[in-house]
Amino acid sequence: MLRQGVHELSVTTHGRGFYEITDEVSALVRRGGFQTGLATLHLCHTSASLLIQENADPEVRRDLERFFARLVPDGDALFRHTSEGDDDMPAHARTALTAVNLSIPITGGALALGTWQGIYVWEHRLQPHRRRIALHLLGE
Repeated sequence: MLRQGVHELSVTTHGRGFYEITDEVSALVRRGGFQTGLATLHLCHTSASLLIQENADPEVRRDLERFFARLVPDGDALFRHTSEGDDDMPAHARTALTAVNLSIPITGGALALGTWQGIYVWEHRLQPHRRRIALHLLGE
C-alpha cells in the first residue's frame, strides 16, 4: 500500500561549510517503515544548498570550498546586492549553481546512496544560520 510522510529537519550551521544530514534522513526512512519509494528533500532557503557528496575524505569538501571561493568570491565588485555583507550575493550565486532539491530512491528499506555518498547542507553564508529542510517520503 502506497504511503507518504512529511517531515521537517532543522540544521543549525556555524557558518560556511558542509553539514551532513544522512543519518537524520535515513532514520526517518527507517522509522516510517519504507521499503521502496522516494525521498524528496527541499531546502527552504536561497543562500545554502543541498548536495550529495563524498563523505570519506573531507579534503573533497575543502576543495569544493576553494573552487567556489575562486568562482564566486566574497566582496566581488560585480555584485550590488550586499545588504547583509560581502558574502550576501555570492551565497545566492553559489546556491544558483548548485541545488536546493534532492530526490533519492529508497530501496531495501534504505536510501539508495553509494558507499562514499552523504547528504549535505552546504552553508554559503559566513554567519551561523538555522536551515529548514522539508522532507517528503513516498513509497511502501
